[in-house]
Amino acid sequence: MFSLPNFPNVLPFSNPQPDSEPNTYHERKILPYSQRQLYELVADVNSYSKFLPFCTRSRVLTPQPFRREGDMTPYSVQAELAIGFLAVEESYVSRVTCSPFEKVEAIGSSQLFKELTTTWRMQPASPSSPHASHGSLKANSHPHDSGPTLLSIDLSYSFANPLYAAIAAKVFGAVSSQMVEAFEKRCLEIYGEGEV
Repeated sequence: MFSLPNFPNVLPFSNPQPDSEPNTYHERKILPYSQRQLYELVADVNSYSKFLPFCTRSRVLTPQPFRREGDMTPYSVQAELAIGFLAVEESYVSRVTCSPFEKVEAIGSSQLFKELTTTWRMQPASPSSPHASHGSLKANSHPHDSGPTLLSIDLSYSFANPLYAAIAAKVFGAVSSQMVEAFEKRCLEIYGEGEV
């Protein structure tokens, strides 16, 4: 693993202030898939490297607790993710908390980040939403099994190392905006066109 030294006051483009506000990103989009479908993709941490921008490796470190069918109790796992951009690759551990069919929140901890929180939320889209697909709830189906679904992604991050912070200022805005697009491509790969 490649690490850079901490250069607190050496780099003219760095912002070493310890109390600087974290960078945030928020995106909302209505997708033609059910809450269950979107949730299952986001909760599959081992597949993150297949679709999240700059994620080079991802794996769950702790076993998922045994769950009975229909168990909606939130649960948490530890996961290791690696990100790579430019010539830098760093891995970190996240605590991933899954609230079935509604939310997945990952809180990263490492020397790389002062803060890294990613929250994915899935909510039923309003019947009056401007979307081509308005799946009607089939008899005997669960409300989480029909779409469309409003997907919200909230990302909050700040780097401990001022050099990483300077690189991230140039790169991570674009990465954040690519997350939804990459996720949509993954949905298309796994589920096809969705409800029409």
